[in-house]
Amino acid sequence: MKAPTTVVPRAGLRVEGWGITHRGHRRARNEDAILTDPAGQLWAVADGMGGHGQGDVAADIVIDHLETIPEGGEPRRMLVAGLEAANAAIRAHARKAEVGQMGATVVALLIARTTAHVAWVGDSRAYLLRAGRLSALTRDHSVVQALVDAGHLDPAAAALHPEANLVTRAVGASDTVEVETVALEIAAGDRLLLCSDGLTHCVADPVLEGHLASAVGPYESCLALVRAALDAGGPDNVSVVVVDVAEG
Repeated sequence: MKAPTTVVPRAGLRVEGWGITHRGHRRARNEDAILTDPAGQLWAVADGMGGHGQGDVAADIVIDHLETIPEGGEPRRMLVAGLEAANAAIRAHARKAEVGQMGATVVALLIARTTAHVAWVGDSRAYLLRAGRLSALTRDHSVVQALVDAGHLDPAAAALHPEANLVTRAVGASDTVEVETVALEIAAGDRLLLCSDGLTHCVADPVLEGHLASAVGPYESCLALVRAALDAGGPDNVSVVVVDVAEG
């Protein structure tokens, strides 16, 4: 599934984005969801989880609430408020449908003038490619990341750890949600990536960097990244959004 590109002038910068979500080779359904904003301001990837086929519902609820956040407010507050509202909606749906726990990880990007605001919960990630070098903008809320931070696990072994898929935060997992945020100034030539763990569990950061650095545009970047995950076995749903920044 593809999402249309957008090209929007913004404070002297031109922003162009594209997104693709794929079921993968081994999952019966796609429980990821993506958001690409025709206004060229807001993008997101949500990765649903839960029994009784409710993961996709949780991801859709997250995206629906991000789509409706009001314009003109302080970006960080808008993102956090949108995800808090999504958290409450998922909890209410789970109670009404009597399906037990359900939730979603999410990473969202809101561009306001020349600043990129990123909000995330769980292990969906954001990256920045600048001058050919890839850097992570987010830090996973996960069991293995906590082990790495505590010095109990080598980062190189994290992907192979038996608890690699366990997150410590998710939208809808509890009555309150703790949203982490970061903001950075963007410049012409920057390329931003949002993705679900269906990509990062299959494709190492150096390979991500190579694909992002060599692709012509956001569409080509998305295709290359999804293909890399599928070529690596595609065990999970995989979703990517790539946003390019150019001179206006």
